[in-house]
Amino acid sequence: MIQDFKSLVLTRARPVVARFMFGAAVLPFLTVSAMAQEATAQAPALMEMVEAGNLPPVSERVGEEPEVVEPLDAIGKYGGEIRTGLRGSSDHNGILRVVGPQGLVRWDPQYTKVVPNVAKSFDVDDAGEVFTFHLRKGMKWSDGAPFTADDVMFNVSDLLLNEDFAPTPARYTAGGEPMKVEKIDDYTVRLTFAEPYGDFLAELAAPLGQNPVLYAKHYCKQFVPAYNDNLDALIAENNASDWQNLFMQKCGDLEVPTRWGNPERPTLDPWVVTEPYVGGATRVVMERNPYFWQIDTAGNQLPYIDRLVMPIGADTESLLLSIIGGRIDYGLRHVDTPVNRPLLAENREKGDYRFFKASAPGGSNMVIDFNLTSKNPDLRSVFNEKDFRVALSLGMDRSEIIDTVMLGDGEPWQHGPFEDHPYYYEKLSKQYLEFDPEKANELLDGIGLDKRGPDGIRLMPNGEPLKFKVDVIPTFDPTWVDALQLIERQWAEIGVDMDINSMERSFFYQRTSESNDHDAAVWNGRQSWVPGQLPHQIVPVSHDSRYGIPWVRWYESNGEKGEEPPTSIKKRLDLFVAARGAADAEKRQAIVREIAEIAADEFEVIGLSKALPTYGIVKNGLKNVPEAMPSSWSFPTPSPTLLQTWYWAD
Repeated sequence: MIQDFKSLVLTRARPVVARFMFGAAVLPFLTVSAMAQEATAQAPALMEMVEAGNLPPVSERVGEEPEVVEPLDAIGKYGGEIRTGLRGSSDHNGILRVVGPQGLVRWDPQYTKVVPNVAKSFDVDDAGEVFTFHLRKGMKWSDGAPFTADDVMFNVSDLLLNEDFAPTPARYTAGGEPMKVEKIDDYTVRLTFAEPYGDFLAELAAPLGQNPVLYAKHYCKQFVPAYNDNLDALIAENNASDWQNLFMQKCGDLEVPTRWGNPERPTLDPWVVTEPYVGGATRVVMERNPYFWQIDTAGNQLPYIDRLVMPIGADTESLLLSIIGGRIDYGLRHVDTPVNRPLLAENREKGDYRFFKASAPGGSNMVIDFNLTSKNPDLRSVFNEKDFRVALSLGMDRSEIIDTVMLGDGEPWQHGPFEDHPYYYEKLSKQYLEFDPEKANELLDGIGLDKRGPDGIRLMPNGEPLKFKVDVIPTFDPTWVDALQLIERQWAEIGVDMDINSMERSFFYQRTSESNDHDAAVWNGRQSWVPGQLPHQIVPVSHDSRYGIPWVRWYESNGEKGEEPPTSIKKRLDLFVAARGAADAEKRQAIVREIAEIAADEFEVIGLSKALPTYGIVKNGLKNVPEAMPSSWSFPTPSPTLLQTWYWAD
């Protein structure tokens, strides 16, 4: 958990970047002597392949400039597998969190600074507009093909900046213009923005910041028209609708299941898919990448673990049973709720595991977004009344929900960073938390909802009952449905009829984040608003901003799509752009607090309770696992702790 935002400011390695918030090339865990170290050891199975002439020597495979990593506690031993469960057919981000986004940069294990990753170092100019990345000489893809600046150029020029492929993501634009890319030499690339972009390195360190190095040109170019004159035959052969669809089938994308569905696709990951994540699969298996580009301080090529095995369970209960039965070696996602902890604690000896602490950097575990852009004009009119949203917040007995659903482990909270964080904003986080049904009724009466039907439910101006659905994924966090059941009863007491609309995750995303068909939706808001995080609950910049998805589309398309937002939203979007560009940490903080002030005045979303520290489980014999780690999608837990250094003790 970040205690001091100033720790985000990296140690300056070059005078040219001394005034820039993220402008230094920092080599993690290394000494000068370690940097010059070569790979001298490898897994026994790889050694056998080398001796048989089926694989180059390890020193050639890792390249001339591998990253040298100092393990947390000890040099590890080769062998074994890590089993971690997936839930259902849409848990692809569970894979991403474990394997890690192997981008140009990453977060350090403490979530305090951005460090080099695929890039061995980086420089940023004084203005914070020009980012130069120095790649690792001799680095290779998982199939042994060279990784060079040409791969970056392919990813950026042919895909990221190619509107025929997909719109350029907002994280690669500044000043309303997409970045420019330049190849300096085979191992140096330069990304230039139209104006300062202080958040850029943190954006690259986030799970969705891997675009510049995601695809191997030598493989994925065959699915791009500029490189294949016979693409129509491939499209037909694979029953694809167009080349873009074919590309997604074969090469995937950052946050889709097909990323893990093609064993032929080369990657830069520590492990590569051998049993893919496809329909009907009962597990996903990933084997050690023989060309992985990290070594430990003793010269051993990483990873230590031979393979990852991810059985696919139908629900959270199946994951819990697997943990208790000793069939899961690491678990956090989906199981870390207060209600599960007593069961897991009671069975630690049986399952041979221990707990580790997982701390969110801020926010709430449950936030309700009313769709202020609802396609239903009557609900839209009601939802856009601030007093309606305030009334429903006052109509929630959070203490009852916390005591009943969360076993007393919680604190009423809207959302936003915690009190010990420099971005903490009391007004936004603590307003309208009291349970005051009398005031709630008064506010609802005051906005014209003073008439009720025979069942006590208020009538909208059109004479219809005030009734709406809240979309929720019951398997994502089981406490959400339990909490909504209490909220449903509490809101009925003030004349509001809410129905719980449970659905599978892929349908939830399609309905809420794509088609905008929802009345309201539940998600988490565990954010501290630091660089690299999208503060989606205070400004609509993400598919998780379900109070205004058409406004997100408007922002992402520079006004060409979606729906033009009201003045308050436009002001915050402008401020968000300014915050992204701020090179000074204090200036950025001031801008974000201004966004938070406006968001507090508008009060668009309703939170439940503070996202308190949770927990994960890890088998007792698994070593180099931290006793505590940050818990955040932007981090993303646990991959920056470097699972490639985890190992099994004898």
